[in-house]
Amino acid sequence: SAIQFVPEIAKEAAHLDLYQRTPPWIMPKPDREIRPLERAMFRRFPQTLNAFRQSIYWMLEARVLGFVGNPRILKVGELQARRHIRNQIKDKELRKKVTPDFHFGCKRVLISNNYYPALDQEHVDVLTEGVREVKGNTIIDNNGTERPVDCIVYGTGFKAQEPIPRGMIFGRGGQDLLDAWREGAEAYKGTTVAGFPNFFMLMGPNTGLGHSSMVYMIESQVQYVLDAIKKMDHRGWKSVEVKEDAYSQYNASIHAKLGDSVWQTGCKSWYVNENGKNTTLWPGFTWQFRQQTRRFDAEQYVCESAEVMEQGGEPALAG
Repeated sequence: SAIQFVPEIAKEAAHLDLYQRTPPWIMPKPDREIRPLERAMFRRFPQTLNAFRQSIYWMLEARVLGFVGNPRILKVGELQARRHIRNQIKDKELRKKVTPDFHFGCKRVLISNNYYPALDQEHVDVLTEGVREVKGNTIIDNNGTERPVDCIVYGTGFKAQEPIPRGMIFGRGGQDLLDAWREGAEAYKGTTVAGFPNFFMLMGPNTGLGHSSMVYMIESQVQYVLDAIKKMDHRGWKSVEVKEDAYSQYNASIHAKLGDSVWQTGCKSWYVNENGKNTTLWPGFTWQFRQQTRRFDAEQYVCESAEVMEQGGEPALAG
């Protein structure tokens, strides 16, 4: 959030103190206006627009090779990010303050062209001593230095490990979803949870991305859920619940892939919980997730018909 609001506040404030907790890796933002010739070509030959879109998609997908396959590949991105710092900040001491000491990609990589120039101004100070106390209109850092302020803007990050408040979702036997997630959030294909029949999520555990569009992942999950609802309607099922073994095996495979990823190289990020478990990111290509969710795999679920539920009999096992 800070890389978005700091440049705007710096334009208006007489003085700005930025209390930096951990500097992020920041890449140049490659935005540009679509040229008139390109617009004309897209209108006349619509297939070129799709080709352009595909080129962007596959360029972004290639980043997975570094994030999950071989983190050493990301050294290329780190070199570009370091060059970005040198190009945009003249002050050598400030360069040191904003240069991360962790692997490129371990935390979320950010994109901005105006954050570093905003910091490299006379009326902006980057402070790295942390905040010990806020007392009245004064901030006291960990060295005991007091600085008066008129306004405080909090940019303290995400609470991705606390996605749902307690008391909102209950499964079989009245189990709270947070109790099922004591060791960290997990789901089958980021969508369903064992013990919670007819509960579907979008953007659930391990569907987040560090390289591509979440819209693509959401569309994939929507397809999966819609197919589930259609099959329930067609076959007369009133309840579907992912089998415990399918649930466990799926999550074991997810975390086996995450084990060698750049996200597990030791930095503290909102991707990983206090037990070191990455509950947020998808460890692969987005097209692989779309393949997994192209149809509702009822064979991995316990499916109960209306008659069985009314009579209290055994559920039908879908095959």
